[in-house]
Amino acid sequence: MSELPIDQKIKEIVKDKYGKIAMGSACGCGSGCRPMPDDAGDISKGLGYTDADLAAVPEGANLGLGCGNPLAFSALKEGDVVLDLGSGAGFDSFLAARRVGKTGKVIGVDMTPEMIAKATANATAGGYDNVEFLLGDIEALPLPDNSVDVAISNCVINLVPDKENVFRELYRVLRPGGRFMVSDLVLLKELPERVRTSVDAYVGCVAGAILKDQYLAVIRGARFEDVCIVDESHAAVQVEDQQGHQLTEQDDPRIEDLAHSVASIKVHGVKRMTG
Repeated sequence: MSELPIDQKIKEIVKDKYGKIAMGSACGCGSGCRPMPDDAGDISKGLGYTDADLAAVPEGANLGLGCGNPLAFSALKEGDVVLDLGSGAGFDSFLAARRVGKTGKVIGVDMTPEMIAKATANATAGGYDNVEFLLGDIEALPLPDNSVDVAISNCVINLVPDKENVFRELYRVLRPGGRFMVSDLVLLKELPERVRTSVDAYVGCVAGAILKDQYLAVIRGARFEDVCIVDESHAAVQVEDQQGHQLTEQDDPRIEDLAHSVASIKVHGVKRMTG
């Protein structure tokens, strides 16, 4: 059997890891990995969520993942149709659903069957009639053109090799005048070659990140307007070896430098009114 292309290999490894996260046997990226699920609330509060947010969602929806709170700047309103890219167990989707009300709708898209199953079960447990979770790739969204008012995402696009296609797809499904707000990881300088080419680091959300200016250029290249960073902060990152053990600067001096090379940003953009 021929070896998978690197992009497909990364996708399969990411899908496997996040499937294990959904089942409670692995941890993800963003602010870091914690061994106990009880820490998920503390992690999320460190990313900008409130105690009220944590109390509002079904149990099991918050996995402590992400690198920010895209809802803090999204200005959702009653009746909006919201798309959550890489919706995971549904944490941001459920918070968005409360804001758009019964006349609105939230559609979560995730490529991991285990996450879709978990999110759907959470929606049923929480009585969310205005939320739907779809299995699919965010580079090929299972949605019609001009069907969404607002899109959100939390530390997911950096995992995707083809970021250009993600934003082209996002532009396609947003209605004219529609907007997005995403939290993501970007680089402040180039990564060392060993880290940049590491699939393990990619799954850890580090090697998949691109330079901040490049990230903004990709968005503008998809024809979005009013593209701007509304918030930026230092991102605490972790690097693991192939056995899943966290590495420190004592293992490799370059890791300390890596810790100052990654930022968490919240980015906003608007689809032009003419489509």
